[in-house]
Amino acid sequence: MPTIKKQALVIGAGTGGYPCAIRLGQLGVDAMLVEKDQPGGVCLNWGCIPSKALISATKLYHKSQHAEHMGLSFGAAKVEMPTMQGWKAGIVKKLTGGVKQLVKGSGTQYVTATAEILEPGRVKLTYPAADGKPDDIVEYQHLVIATGSVPIEIPGFAIDQKKILDSTGALELDYVPEHMVCIGGGIIGLELGQTFQRLGTKLTVLEGLERVLSVCDKDTAQLVARRIKKDGGEIVTRAMAKGWTERDGKIWVSAEVGGETREYPADVVLVAVGRRPVAKGFGLDKLGVELDERGFIKVDARQQTNVAQVYAVGDVCGQPMLAHKASHEGEVVAEVIAGHKTVNDARTVPNVVFTEPEIASAGYGEEEAKQAGYEIEVGKFPFAASGRAMAIDETDGFVKVIIDKRDNRVLGIHVVGPEASDLISEGALAIEMGAFAEDISLTIHPHPTLGEAVMEAAKHALGEAIHIGNRRR
Repeated sequence: MPTIKKQALVIGAGTGGYPCAIRLGQLGVDAMLVEKDQPGGVCLNWGCIPSKALISATKLYHKSQHAEHMGLSFGAAKVEMPTMQGWKAGIVKKLTGGVKQLVKGSGTQYVTATAEILEPGRVKLTYPAADGKPDDIVEYQHLVIATGSVPIEIPGFAIDQKKILDSTGALELDYVPEHMVCIGGGIIGLELGQTFQRLGTKLTVLEGLERVLSVCDKDTAQLVARRIKKDGGEIVTRAMAKGWTERDGKIWVSAEVGGETREYPADVVLVAVGRRPVAKGFGLDKLGVELDERGFIKVDARQQTNVAQVYAVGDVCGQPMLAHKASHEGEVVAEVIAGHKTVNDARTVPNVVFTEPEIASAGYGEEEAKQAGYEIEVGKFPFAASGRAMAIDETDGFVKVIIDKRDNRVLGIHVVGPEASDLISEGALAIEMGAFAEDISLTIHPHPTLGEAVMEAAKHALGEAIHIGNRRR
C-alpha cells in the first residue's frame, strides 16, 4: 500500500475535528483530516444546524397563528413539510461544503475515507467503493481522535427511522405526526418535541427522573414544562418506557409509572435518552488509550490521552457534549501539536437549550454554587418588566445572576426567555474574565433591548435595580 507521511492526522470532521484541522494548517503543521461521512459531523448534518432551522421555521408558523391581539391576522397558515425539509437541506449543504473549502484553504489535506488504526503511528485509509482507489497507509507523528457520539438505544425500542426515531430520523420527517411520544425529557427530546408540537402534534414526554431538563436550573426548566402543558402536551415523570405494540393504526408505548403499567398512544416515538461516545470499532484499543467507566476517552488539560502524542476532542472525551466545547478543544490541540504552551483552562462552557422559551446558562447554578461552598446572592429580572420583551410579545422568563456574597464576583448567569441563546454570551464573558456584578451593572446597556435584563439582574443582586423592587442586603 502507498504510504503517506503526516505530522498530524485528525480522525473525524465534526465540530471538534475540522476546527483542529484548520488551526493546524494556519500554524504550518502538515496535517490531514479524514472523515468517512459528511463534513461537519453531527452538528452540521443531523443536529445543531438542521434542528435550529426547523425550530426557527416552526416558531414563525406558531407566532403567525397567535398574533390577533397585536392586530395581525394571517389566516390559516399552510405547512408544507417537504418544502421545509428542502430549505433545511439547502442550509446544511452550504455549511458542509464550506467546511471542506475552509480546511483545504488552511493548507490541511481533506480526505473522505474510513480510518482504521493498525498500530502506533500507522492508520489505514479505506476509500469509498465508488472512488475506485486502493487503500492508503498514513504514518503520523500526532493523532487526534474526533469521532464524536451516536444516539443511545434502549431495550424494546430498536430504531427503524419510521415508527421509532432517534434525533436524526425526527429531523427528516416530511409530515406532521398527529401524536408523538418522546422518551426522554432532556435537551434533544424537548427541542424536537416542541418543534412538532408547534405544528399541531400532540406531545407526550416520558421522563425517568423527577423533572425534565435536569441539567438546567429548576426554575428555568419549570417554564419550559409549563409551556409544553399550556400547548396541550403531557409530561409524565418517573416513567420508565418498557416497549411498544401496534394496534388500531397506532403505536402504544407501555411505561412503568408509580409501580403500574400505563400505555400512551403515538404515531411516532422519539427516543432521546442521550448519546454515547464513538471510541470503539476503529482500532483505538491497539494504542492502549484509556477510557473511563462510561466509555469516554480520558484526557488532560492539553486534551492529551495517556498515550503520548494521541489526543481527543469533542463528544468522545466527555461532557458537556456541545459543539462549541468541541471546537475550542480542537483549537487547543492544534496549538499544543504546533508547540505552543496552550491548555484548556476555560472557566465555563455556556449551555443553550433551544426550547420554548429558550434556556441558556454559564457558570454555577444556585444549588451548584451552594454545594461548592459559596454563600450567594441572587438577582432576578423578569422579561415581563422589559419594554423590549413587551414590544416583541415575548415576556415569559427572566435573567438570573448568581454572585458570591463575599465580594460580588459573578458565579453564574441563567437566562430563560426570548433570545436567551444570544444573551448568554455576555454571561460567559463575565465569568471567563472574573467579572464582578458591578462590572455588568455599571456597563451602559442600550435601550430598549433584551440585554438590559442582564444589567438589571446584576443590579438586583446588588440591591440596586431600578425597574424592579430590591431586597435589603
